[in-house]
Amino acid sequence: MFYDTLRTVGSALGRMVYRPTIQGLDNIPARGPVLLASNHLSFCDSVVIPLAVPRRVRFLAKAEYFEGTGVKGRLMKATFTALGAVPVRRGSGRDAVDALEIGLRVLKDGEVFTIYPEGTRSPDGRLYRGRTGVGHLALASGTPVVPVALTGTERIQPIGTRMPRISPIGIRFGAPLDFSTGYGHLKIGPARRAVTDEIMAAIRTLSGQQDAGAYNDRARAA
Repeated sequence: MFYDTLRTVGSALGRMVYRPTIQGLDNIPARGPVLLASNHLSFCDSVVIPLAVPRRVRFLAKAEYFEGTGVKGRLMKATFTALGAVPVRRGSGRDAVDALEIGLRVLKDGEVFTIYPEGTRSPDGRLYRGRTGVGHLALASGTPVVPVALTGTERIQPIGTRMPRISPIGIRFGAPLDFSTGYGHLKIGPARRAVTDEIMAAIRTLSGQQDAGAYNDRARAA
């Protein structure tokens, strides 16, 4: 109930203040598991997507967001929980495996799960190479993958700033990609790489971003 209330109020306020351009919502199936694979420009991306999508969206968030103290800490925990965030530790290989297992559980429960294949926010607006966790989720679950392109969110809350700004944003949802068949002839590593690259190409087509041609090294340092 809290999620529905927060989404209804937050979506109405967000649309009134930011007047977002939202395209392709009909590409998100009305029921069943869906994997949203999005570019990542700003901290606020994980607020924008849940408020734009008519279904409940789950996504990973740093465990630190749930561990704050005082009024601010409790408010942040309540907000992220209401938005559908799932706390996860970051830093080790085991943490990455745990994160993927969480994603698979969400999808197997028939829910919508969002992942940022770049690993962390783009520091310069370019689209960085996708890490193969998204390919793993797509192949292991057989779930349709909807590519998502966010534009303008980096102007709302640039890296290093605390207070959000008012600036136009755009959200585009592409046609679902089906990876449930056609990869059995490949070994698991190359299959995940091929699927990931196809997903990133779809995101790039939607967003119009320049291809960085490399991994975002901040993802390992974050």
